Amino acid sequence: MSNDLVIKDLCANIGDNEILKGVNLTIRGGTIHAIMGPNGSGKSTLAHVIAGHPDYEVTAGEIWYGGQNILELEADERSKLGLFLAFQYPVAVPGVTVANFLRAAINAHRAEEGKDPKATAIPMAEFRKMLREGMKTLEMDEGFARRYLNEGFSGGEKKRLEILQMTMLKPGMVVMDETDSGLDIDALRIVAEGVNRLAGPELGALVITHYQRLLNYIKPNFVSVMMDGRIVRDGGPELALELEEKGYDWLREELAGAA
Repeated sequence: MSNDLVIKDLCANIGDNEILKGVNLTIRGGTIHAIMGPNGSGKSTLAHVIAGHPDYEVTAGEIWYGGQNILELEADERSKLGLFLAFQYPVAVPGVTVANFLRAAINAHRAEEGKDPKATAIPMAEFRKMLREGMKTLEMDEGFARRYLNEGFSGGEKKRLEILQMTMLKPGMVVMDETDSGLDIDALRIVAEGVNRLAGPELGALVITHYQRLLNYIKPNFVSVMMDGRIVRDGGPELALELEEKGYDWLREELAGAA
């Protein structure tokens, strides 16, 4: 079963607006692949389509992961297959504690069709041990687990919680949608260190960002540039540095000249 995420000729709309216009991209398992691009280029739309957000209509193309075209799967089925989306703006869920949310998520992944959910649920002692270890690694106070999910959280706290979810759910492919948005330098460092600890042959990551800043901490193996709903350039880490230095206008001009 392939752990690559393979996107073929993907087109998608939101309402009457065509956003993705034929995206072709392969994120190799066990590598970190960054997508950069200006506002409105389709980066966040791509992340939401991969995750199965219902507001987006896929009009053409395929997305393959784990030996399946995941466009045929519901969002929860994609998650069980090993996909994880770290949101740009995580939502608050008043009344649901962080601990209860994480335990429910783990149990949903462990559930097996035809079996009593209680039989496959994570033992409480094992869950508490995992939770304490994950929070310690991310420099989170243990009282954090009793707070309601994202309610009153700072930007850094929300992003640390998503890295904690990744630590506990152990996905095979992570899509990080502008994780650096709203983070100060200390929070960015902690979040990036959490991602780097998880990185390895069992985890692939698609990191979506506007800026080189995040890539100073999370080192990509590959960099792609998205403009106007398409991938227009692929390269190595040096491409991100070139974009940081020159911006996007030089690439627009180059592409216009080649048209």
